Order: sequence, then C-alpha cells, then structure tokens
Amino acid sequence: MRCLSLLAVLALVGALGGCATDVGPSADELKARWESENVYPQNYKTDLLAFLRTYLNEPDHVRDAQVSQPVRKTVGPGERFVACVRYRTRDVTGKYGAPKDGVATYVSGRLDRFLDTPPQVKAMCTDVPLQPFPELEKLSR
Repeated sequence: MRCLSLLAVLALVGALGGCATDVGPSADELKARWESENVYPQNYKTDLLAFLRTYLNEPDHVRDAQVSQPVRKTVGPGERFVACVRYRTRDVTGKYGAPKDGVATYVSGRLDRFLDTPPQVKAMCTDVPLQPFPELEKLSR
C-alpha cells in the first residue's frame, strides 16, 4: 500500500513538473499578436464621441474642441493608433477653464483607453497636429 502511495505521489509530481516547462508564447509570437491588433480606427471620432458623452460632466457645454487623425505612437510594449483631443469645459461657476487634453488609444480599430494625465498626454501628443472637432462641441446628453 505504501508503495502504491509513493508511486501516485511521484506520478503527480511528474505531471505537474511537465506543466512548469510550458513557458507560453515566444517574444516573436507576442509581438506578432500585438501588431495584428494595430488596425486603423475608421470610426475613431464616433467612438471618441460616445466615450466623451459619458466621461464629461457637461458634454453639452464644450468649446474649442480639436482632435488629431489617428497616428501610431509607442504605447506599452509596442505601437498603437492614438488620437489626441483638446477641449474646454465649464467649471462649477459656469466659466470656461483652461484647455484639457486627452489621448485615446485604439486596439483592433476600436477605442481601448482614454488617458488624461498630463505626462502621458504630452508624451504622445506633443508633435501631433490638431484640427477642429465641431462634433464634440455639438454633443448633448
């Protein structure tokens, strides 16, 4: 009986040891998978407007809105399409404050994240030309 238990334990250890050698996809496979998700976001404005409608406290009070065409920028371990956005909103007193900047990242042609911290936005949007974004100024709840 003791011999049978020892054999069962050894078999279990051998089976689990075999699992430990599976290291997952190679670096080349991960890079290829990342790159395959870089699809130009055809509807980037529509996705951005849908997000900003819920993100902004008062989406119907936006001025001086601008957006960039999607461009590839380094995000994480590789490149992603990003669109930079700038706009002004009203504060609690009803006055329009300083411009706010954000950057939308896209995966597989769809909005994935919206970043609004100044260091991240500056790093991705410094050299990106902006153009008027009147659709954002016409947004309503």
